[in-house]
Amino acid sequence: MDRRGEAPLQLQQNLDFTVENVEKALHQLYYDPNIENKNLAQKWLMQAQVSPQAWHFSWLLLEMDKVPEIQYFGASALHIKISRYWNDIPTDQYESLKSQLFSHITRFASGSKIVLTRLCVALASLALNMMPEAWPCAVADMVRMFQAEDSNVDGRARCLALLELLTVLPEEFQTSRLPQYRKGQVRSVLAQECSSVFPLLEQLLQQQDSPSFIKQKVLKCFSSWVQLEIPLMECESLIQAAFTSLHDPELFDTAVEAIVNAISQPDAQRYVNTLLKLIPPVLGLQEQLRQAVQSRDMETSHGICRIAVALGENHSRALLDQVDHWQSFLALVNMIMFCTGIPGHYPVNETTSSLTLTFWYTLQDDILSFDPEKQAMYQQVYRPVYFQLVDVLLHKAQFPSDEEYSCWSSDEKEQFRIYRVDISDTLMYVYEMLGAELLSSLYDKLGRLLTNTEQPSSWQHTEALLYGFQSIAETIDVNYSDVVPGLIGLIPHISISNVQLADTVMFTIGALSEWLADHPVMINNVLPLVLQALGNPELSISSVSTLKKICRECKYDLPPYAANIVAVSQDVLMKQIHKTSQCMWLMQALGFLLSALQVEEILKNLHSLITPYIQQLEKLADETPNPSNKLAIIHILGLLSNLFTTLDISHHDDDHESTEVKKLPVPQGPNPVVVVLQQVFQLIQKVLSKWLNDAQVVESVCSIFEKSVKTLLDDFAPMVPQLCEMLGQMYSTIPQASAIDLTRQLVHIFAHEPAHFPPIKALFLVITSVTLTLFQQGPRDHPDIVDSFMQLLAQALKRKPDLFLCSSLDVKAVFHCGVISLKFPEAPTVKAACGFFTELLPRCGEIPPVGQVVHENGKMLLQAVLEGVGGQASRNLMDHFAEILFALNKHCFSYLSVWIKEVMQQDGFPSARVSPEQKEIFSQQILRERVNKRRVKEMVKEFTLLCRGLHGTEYTADY
Repeated sequence: MDRRGEAPLQLQQNLDFTVENVEKALHQLYYDPNIENKNLAQKWLMQAQVSPQAWHFSWLLLEMDKVPEIQYFGASALHIKISRYWNDIPTDQYESLKSQLFSHITRFASGSKIVLTRLCVALASLALNMMPEAWPCAVADMVRMFQAEDSNVDGRARCLALLELLTVLPEEFQTSRLPQYRKGQVRSVLAQECSSVFPLLEQLLQQQDSPSFIKQKVLKCFSSWVQLEIPLMECESLIQAAFTSLHDPELFDTAVEAIVNAISQPDAQRYVNTLLKLIPPVLGLQEQLRQAVQSRDMETSHGICRIAVALGENHSRALLDQVDHWQSFLALVNMIMFCTGIPGHYPVNETTSSLTLTFWYTLQDDILSFDPEKQAMYQQVYRPVYFQLVDVLLHKAQFPSDEEYSCWSSDEKEQFRIYRVDISDTLMYVYEMLGAELLSSLYDKLGRLLTNTEQPSSWQHTEALLYGFQSIAETIDVNYSDVVPGLIGLIPHISISNVQLADTVMFTIGALSEWLADHPVMINNVLPLVLQALGNPELSISSVSTLKKICRECKYDLPPYAANIVAVSQDVLMKQIHKTSQCMWLMQALGFLLSALQVEEILKNLHSLITPYIQQLEKLADETPNPSNKLAIIHILGLLSNLFTTLDISHHDDDHESTEVKKLPVPQGPNPVVVVLQQVFQLIQKVLSKWLNDAQVVESVCSIFEKSVKTLLDDFAPMVPQLCEMLGQMYSTIPQASAIDLTRQLVHIFAHEPAHFPPIKALFLVITSVTLTLFQQGPRDHPDIVDSFMQLLAQALKRKPDLFLCSSLDVKAVFHCGVISLKFPEAPTVKAACGFFTELLPRCGEIPPVGQVVHENGKMLLQAVLEGVGGQASRNLMDHFAEILFALNKHCFSYLSVWIKEVMQQDGFPSARVSPEQKEIFSQQILRERVNKRRVKEMVKEFTLLCRGLHGTEYTADY
């Protein structure tokens, strides 16, 4: 590297922003292989661009003997100065700036394209800032300037420069930083100025001798202008000219873009007459579309489809409203139907049909939103169209031949799967329009297909019809449909020769599981198919998920089949046919199934189901820990915990997510899950003692108990003392987050019951004291433990605040830990710490130790919160910090008013960017607001932006 590139590194802070230095830094940015040097150069150049000296060096960098990279930087710096620092420019310099830019653009008309574009963007920014007062006819002036004869620059280059300028002007407007009121003002001025632009564009498009590249630029320019919400009627003749350009292959793509942008602008629906005039030219493209489809020209068919869909989808309501023109709109709908049914398999031989699916939703919604009379008329016209659509969609959903499908890439197969899901959603939607008649028609077709002995049908055809049925049955209540019994009768007659068909048969049975629960006599028709499919690894997902649905929905009708289901499931589990996640689902299915049996039956089945695993676990517990037996242990513990997730004999399983629900007492003695847990408790302890160091094994053990507690609730009570003792020992030996999470669950369900309070209190104290020790040693490496601990403290305060009255609990130390946690870099941990303080502060009055600690140390908490707001913490956490400030103000007002004054007096706190006045205003705002939490959140967001120097910048836009 030559010495020229070194300067920006050594003198990074105080290097002058001169032309020479900028050139050196650019050389370094482009050519230095060292990434750090590149980064330093880039940083320095960014400072140079916004410096006052940029006004001087930018023009010098644009001299014609410089290389394009250097000229480009000069043009970019000018654009940044004009767009971001407009207020720094004295008004008496506007005119000279304008004429300098004009003359540079003229000079670069035949020069570097990228530099020309940047200069045009700079002039566009200048025009937008000067409109309308300082430069009333900006666009007309631009057109005039470039149309004036200039002997130095040839006419074509001038024309291209003008088109470039006119194209970037609306784009610059869309991204400009004009204040909102100015934006509206400038938009309307620009919309009027289109009268200076459109005639020129039309003339250039219609001129016979205009070369293709100019026409292309014209269409791009038109595309850019229509996005300013220009009335559609004013675009009419240009849209027609764009339609003519579609016949020129070189202009095709740009013309499509222009037409679609013009038709799709939201305001266009006000101009119904113009929209009606656009239907004939769109219909006129049908011959070109047919030829493109025939010659497999996917680009052309795709473009024409985009135009038809843009008109139909954006304006179906407005066009349907014109009842007199129903036939021409129907013709457009049929053209879109042709695009939906375009030949070929998506996404391999065509990519167009998927563009049309949203149109069918929109059309249907609009028809169903009319008054009854109009709706009835349109239903008559469009019901046949929608029946045709169902046929077309099911044809498109068909798999290709096995031979063809085997050649597809995995990405193509995945895209096809997603496409079928979109078709499925569309069919489900179409059901609203066609109702039960749709199911009857599918059933009739399937019946004819399966009973036609002369012409054996392809499996693809059968599969698609079933897929259509399943799509509807999955989300729509088919319990009252009279064709479902017939369908369930047909299913066993399908000769399944293929995995895709078998999968769809399974998913269809799954979709009908609620119907089967109402018609249990039919279960025997399909259950054998499902159990048979369980043995096929290729049908793993569909067969297991279907069995799980049947066991969940029909469990009270399954006792006669229980022995068979358990035997088959046990067999496939032992043969390890399925992957881990399907094994877990299968266990959940068995949990649902067993829930409906008598307790003795449950215990008998549990015994046969679990014994092999217990024996395996006993063997594994004796082995020396290694990676392969670790996986086996985690697998077995996972199977048990998934079984216990759904095994719920109190018949409240519909609410098993909600831990608030009080269970009915079960009269049949101890809960089977508890019986099993007590039997294996010592074995689990033995496994734990070997694997205490391994977070995943510990997590799997905790998960068994956590799932059981959530499902059993009060029934779990007999296990509480021994589990509390085990958790305490575990955590004391090696602290792990999963043990705290399980403790939180126990606190949530059992802490307020006097009988269980002593063991839970003892466990809570052990966890707290061990975690406090961890904090003394340095908690930074354990953000997960700190996160879980904060959540446990918050839960304790919520469910059983008495835990904070224990004399052996060091409330002050706990408080300090909370403050330390607020400063963690991990957002979830900070959020949990905020949750703890939000629960703690309201208890100041009722729990003396809490009140005392807050009054003595609250200032430290406030300091930590304001540091976070001042810029130490992520902006996404501001709502949580605001909650603490709100709670402090509500519950410790007299203290807060003193503390906030004291901490805000520190120089540069919470940020050097805020003035004493701004701090005072913020403090007063906070102290005044004791009722409206939302207002406090807004104040904190506002203040944090000031502290970070982001107030009023584009970074706040998404805030």
